[in-house]
Parts: sequence; C-alpha cells; structure tokens
Amino acid sequence: MQYQVTARRVDATGSLAMAHGAEVALGTDLAGRPEAMNPVELLLSALAACMIKGVERVSPMLDFAFDGVEVRLQAERQDAPPKLVSISYEIIVATDERGPRLDLLHRNILKYGTISNTLAGAVPLTGTIRRA
Repeated sequence: MQYQVTARRVDATGSLAMAHGAEVALGTDLAGRPEAMNPVELLLSALAACMIKGVERVSPMLDFAFDGVEVRLQAERQDAPPKLVSISYEIIVATDERGPRLDLLHRNILKYGTISNTLAGAVPLTGTIRRA
C-alpha cells in the first residue's frame, strides 16, 4: 500500500493537509493555533487512530464485544536535539470482556498497527489497556 498527503502553507499562522478529499488544519505557527493541532499532536492523533482502528479490525476475529474506545496519549520531548523520547498510552474499552480477553485485544492492537509498529521502532512506546 502507498499513502499520499499534500500539505500547503495557508498563511503565517497555519497550513492545511489534504488527502483524498479530507482536510486537516495544521498548527505551523510558532505561537500555535488553538483550532489546529501542532505536529506532535498530529503524530499522537495518528497513533490514537491506529489503535482505535486496530480494535475495529481485530474485534470481529476475536469475537470481542465492545461499545466504545478511548485512547489517551502523552509524549515527552527533549529540546536538544529536539525529539520525542517516550510515548505512553492508555486504551480504555467500553466492554464486559475481562482480563485475558483484554490482554489478547491489546496484543493484537499492537501487533497489527502500522503506526504503532513504526513508532515503537523509533521511540519507547508503553501503555496499558483497561475496561471503561
């Protein structure tokens, strides 16, 4: 598979990313923009989307029943050189499933996640899963 995104500067305070008709406002101003995500927030959003999509993908295979999913992420950044040094997450699943079944879901989310696997190769990625 291949993916393609085009981004362009709109003005001195922001930019716009586009893919297959969808648009996302980018906070590219040094002061930040309250209505747009900065690059780190976009990266974390991609990871959250990957994890939620992972639940959607593996739940039918595992016959895992759920009503909702929330992902909470935190990243720690160092200044010199500027980079993320860790990402932690919590996956919260609205389900009646318990212990071993949640652990199985967690393993599968990470095993089949394109973004989670990519980021785990570059920065420590640690987290938990729990019932809502």
